[in-house]
Amino acid sequence: MHERIIRARTATGIVEGFTRDGVHRWRSIPYARPPVGSLRFRAPQPAQPWSGVRHCHGFGSCAPQQRRYTMLGVGKYQPRNEDCLTLNVVAPEYPAADALPVMVFIHGGGYILGSSATPLYDGAALARRGCVYVSVNYRLGALGCLDLSSLSTQDVTIDSNLYLRDLVLALRWVRDNIAGFGGDPNRVTIFGESAGAHITATLLAVPAAEGLFTGAIAESPAAGMVRPQEVAAEFASRFAQLLGARPRDAAHALMHASPAQLVQAQHRLIDQGMQSRLGAFPVGPVCGDDCLPADPVAAMRSGLAHPVPLIVGTNADEGRLFTRFLGMLPTNEPMVEALLADLTPADRDRITAAYPNYPASSACVQLGGDFAFSSAVWQIAEAHGSYAPTYLYRYDYAPRTLRWSGFGATHATELFAVFDIYRTRFGALLTAAADRRPALRVSNDVQRRWQSFSHSGIPGGDWPAYTLADRAVMVFDRKSRIEFDPHPHRRMAWDGFSLAK
Repeated sequence: MHERIIRARTATGIVEGFTRDGVHRWRSIPYARPPVGSLRFRAPQPAQPWSGVRHCHGFGSCAPQQRRYTMLGVGKYQPRNEDCLTLNVVAPEYPAADALPVMVFIHGGGYILGSSATPLYDGAALARRGCVYVSVNYRLGALGCLDLSSLSTQDVTIDSNLYLRDLVLALRWVRDNIAGFGGDPNRVTIFGESAGAHITATLLAVPAAEGLFTGAIAESPAAGMVRPQEVAAEFASRFAQLLGARPRDAAHALMHASPAQLVQAQHRLIDQGMQSRLGAFPVGPVCGDDCLPADPVAAMRSGLAHPVPLIVGTNADEGRLFTRFLGMLPTNEPMVEALLADLTPADRDRITAAYPNYPASSACVQLGGDFAFSSAVWQIAEAHGSYAPTYLYRYDYAPRTLRWSGFGATHATELFAVFDIYRTRFGALLTAAADRRPALRVSNDVQRRWQSFSHSGIPGGDWPAYTLADRAVMVFDRKSRIEFDPHPHRRMAWDGFSLAK
């Protein structure tokens, strides 16, 4: 396979990548100093300049996490290290006459796993359509997404919302450097899926991110992931106990624990939280500090969020993935009843009545998916849509292989369309002969709309913005269409629901 060398100049030095399959690629460019030693648990610092040429041909390390989540291929795992604050750039081989819009992808993984090096997130297909594609690593789990700032002492300062601060710094890097890769720093769209979608929506309410992006796409953001500082402090003290540290020694213990010990304690904290349901999930954003002053949806409702155009959506069968893997969602009757246990009888009945066959299995799966994802999408669309153009979608398409296997259009399957997976060898396995053309048609449609949005903030003239007057929803399927307020009973059932006590 023919490759050639390509170089670009950044504010910190020259980076060397390679050209293959019609795109230039640079991998693992550092956007921050390694957050190690005294910089562990501190807000990120800009990368330091280097002399000569930095080789950016291969992926470096991903954030510390369990090894099983780092597979890049058969028997091939990505190394894990705290020195992980890097990003990747993919640009078309032949430069356009004008600077191209930039699409910055934030990976998902429940705030505890994932990497920008995952093959699914390659981004070359999007770049070939006419953008500069950037994918970013950020600190995960206990080292980045668990707020331990309440354990700070006079000697050890621990900052909050580290991963959000990481991503703001990455977006500053894009603003300052992307022109050297052919990108337009004044047309930057951030997009992400699952936790990455939740981060995307959260960045709308981060004051320091103002002006760093001009549009946002949130694919299946999760609900119930934001916690106030007092709940975060309770989780922090529990985490210190799980590390075996006494309260007065907690900060010292955090600085000296190995990444593996921190990851192990974080998983035990999550398991403990699932059993005792202390408000929200322990990892994710904390509101009330300088980085995130208010809950993101509350900020949107008040008109305090950045008023950039937004695409937000969900998949038709979100919950089905979680009946097989990551059993964290309430997808059966005992789990649903436990979820609703603290509600008044009237509120419980209102929610279950929105799922006519409850407690049938299919109704439980639908309810669990709405609780975790659709409720967040409805809330975000209603709040942000009052102040900025907001476009709501539902992704219904699933080839027969996914329907026969019981997954349907489950969580994350829209990524197959976004990243053009149906044109790859793996995609060909998912699509029997009769499914090939519809799969490519849906892929083309989604990519064309994401690309149009990155250029102009409008995902096509036939997709009306979401307003309280008609609640238009773009349904992606074999024949895509617009529906108006397709599930009013389910939408209203979750209005005002909160896990936080």
